[in-house]
Amino acid sequence: MFKNYFKTAFRNLLRSKGFSLVNIASLAIGITGCLVIALFVWDELKFDQSITGGENVYRVYTVRNDNNTVTKAAVVAPAIASYLDQHYPEVDTTARILMSADKFLFEVNQKSDYEEKGWFAEASFFKIFPLAFDKGDPATALTMPSSMVITSELAKRYFGKEDPIGKTIKIDKEDFIVTGVLGPLPRHFHLDFHYLMSLSSAGIAAERMQSWDWSQFYTYARLKAGSNVQRLQDKFQAYVKKEIIPRQQQTGTTIMPYFQPLQNIHLQSADFVYDNAIRGNETYVKGLSIIALFVLIIACFNFINLATARSFRRAKEIGIRKVIGADRKQLIIQFIGETVLLSVLSVMIATIATCLIIPSLNSFTGKSIRFNPLTDPGIACALLVSGIIIGILAGIYPAFVLSGFQPIKVLKSMKITGNSIRAGWLRKGLVVIQFALSALLIVSSLIVYRQIRYMNNKDLGFQKEQVLYFQVRGDVEKNLETFKSELRNSTNIVSVTSGYGLPGDQFAGDNITIPGKDGNKNYPANVFIGDHDYIKTLGLRLIAGRDFSREMATDEEQAFIINETAVKDLGFGTPEKALGQRLNWDKWEPDSLHPVKEGRVIGVVQDFNYKSLHEKIMASVIQIYPKVVYKVAVKIRPDDIKSTIAFINKVWNQFSPGYPLAYQFMDESYDAMYRSEEKLGSLLWAFTIMAIVIGCMGLFALAALSAEQRVKEIGIRKVLGAGILNIVGLLSRNFLFLVLLASIIAFPIAWWAMNNWLDDFPYRITISIGVFFIATLAALAIAFITVSFQAIRAALANPVKSLRTE
Repeated sequence: MFKNYFKTAFRNLLRSKGFSLVNIASLAIGITGCLVIALFVWDELKFDQSITGGENVYRVYTVRNDNNTVTKAAVVAPAIASYLDQHYPEVDTTARILMSADKFLFEVNQKSDYEEKGWFAEASFFKIFPLAFDKGDPATALTMPSSMVITSELAKRYFGKEDPIGKTIKIDKEDFIVTGVLGPLPRHFHLDFHYLMSLSSAGIAAERMQSWDWSQFYTYARLKAGSNVQRLQDKFQAYVKKEIIPRQQQTGTTIMPYFQPLQNIHLQSADFVYDNAIRGNETYVKGLSIIALFVLIIACFNFINLATARSFRRAKEIGIRKVIGADRKQLIIQFIGETVLLSVLSVMIATIATCLIIPSLNSFTGKSIRFNPLTDPGIACALLVSGIIIGILAGIYPAFVLSGFQPIKVLKSMKITGNSIRAGWLRKGLVVIQFALSALLIVSSLIVYRQIRYMNNKDLGFQKEQVLYFQVRGDVEKNLETFKSELRNSTNIVSVTSGYGLPGDQFAGDNITIPGKDGNKNYPANVFIGDHDYIKTLGLRLIAGRDFSREMATDEEQAFIINETAVKDLGFGTPEKALGQRLNWDKWEPDSLHPVKEGRVIGVVQDFNYKSLHEKIMASVIQIYPKVVYKVAVKIRPDDIKSTIAFINKVWNQFSPGYPLAYQFMDESYDAMYRSEEKLGSLLWAFTIMAIVIGCMGLFALAALSAEQRVKEIGIRKVLGAGILNIVGLLSRNFLFLVLLASIIAFPIAWWAMNNWLDDFPYRITISIGVFFIATLAALAIAFITVSFQAIRAALANPVKSLRTE
């Protein structure tokens, strides 16, 4: 019996090659899209799942509320770890990490290179994360000053086949002893580093490590098994609220600690600031999952549509089968078997397509997803079962429609009214749903594209183009003014500045104080340290007051320039009224005579986006403080960039020949900030095109079937004088109406979904009606082109042949 079912199914495939090809191809495209996203999502969900005891590990983060502006920060004060260790018995151990985005110069014998992803960590790090060691003892690897642990990759690069344990590596000219070599890090570990240095090597004063105000550390806590993390969090927050916040005296600001489960860090930290972990985005993962499901639904609906549309061509076959004894159950099994065969073939094609796509997906996302059903029986079985389930779900309704035909009516060529009407309404409903989902994807893609373009083109309040910057190293710091003076000798260099804190790079979050009759009031602010050419080099725009001036000797010790947001947050009213207002700042390297910088506001600059447009601009203060010099920024002319960089390199080598020049352009730093949105936009466009192609394939086949069913009507109309445009209009009208209806249904949902997505951006576009107008025109144009091909073909057919064919 089953052999006969298979033969019949296979013959039907060959008899209707066009419909079979459309069915298989559209379903294969949908399954491919769904499978690719499923692999991506599964890979995202696996982060930190393999860490032994990870269910008891938490990262401490803070939520800062500044006058109703909420900011989540991955870095916390160093005192938090000490207090947790000392006062809460449920805490087994804590570990602090001091991360840096900088590159350090490695020197081993004759080999030297800049290495990134090197952090300072406490010895307890390997108690929190029991990583595999190739060499060394994890319990003691980071206990001594100037000790370090490197990955096996670094060990091989610098030491070859030698044993690196006990060997010396010079890091920025300081000696470090290798005490451990790590095996390969877990593939789904949220921390990505190449080497760790002992925290005691950072040279941080003991009293500084007990600070509650200096938020610079990533802090992890391992709790004892069975501990209640919510109870611990409540107790700790109560202590901070009672003892720490009143001490900080920050007007309108609260900073509360929270415990984040290890498994949540990767996907639930997208809105964190100061986070160097490998981060995904839970919203994007869920969104892509829904979109993949949309594509699969469109493909399945397409399948159902074509199957029900073709059912009436097989009416006599069903009538004969019933007359010779076939019951409804057998027919249902036969027709579901046909859809399962189609589905399994589609899964096989989708599997091959996925294998070909995965390398490109890995390159696009930076992942290392593995997919090989031939070597993984579990995946192969899952794909086979999925194909069977999809085939059953997609074919169950057509099977019931086909098996319900009455043999007397179909053998007498009578119309099967009830089934025909129901099937017609079903086909129309499925077309509407298909194109509603397609319209939803078109609108979403257009809005994402516009938001990305807005972020890339928005006026940031300064000029990031043709500005390169680099870290101060070697003797450049000792001879900084001479170095900058040498650079200015080139006519291709517009301006040079130095200090700590550049847009798109590291800067300091700190407090400033407004002195008053009722005492001092502290306010949180971002502090940018520059020199007299800082405003000029970055192209910041003064809207009140003046710039720093070398002719004003007091500017170095007494002058502050603030942004527009600071004017509002500090209560100064207007930029003009802010001029002359008093500000104090606790020096980072206080001297005994003047530990506090007491000065006044001399200028106000227009707000500038020093970070991505994901983050709201905060109160910012620019000042001169020569004791802290971290980076140099150079504004160059666009004429001959290559020779200008060569000149900068030449001057650099005169001062610091022992350090190669490592620079980057500021606009490239900003471009990197929006990479995730650009990738989302690309994926959205890919899925939108996929959904449209599937929908059009179904529409193309339905239009062909419609033309075939109305061939005599078209012949009569042509004989009576109907032209090609009349025939095209006749066959296209109903389909275009369904597409228009689908767009109207989709637009409110699209507006709601994308408005929610845009709410995550402090600086965003507004959703205009033009987007929906463009989407409607696009959907109608695509549908019309698809249908009109078959309509024109039918209109050009010879009416004599169609009218005499019985």
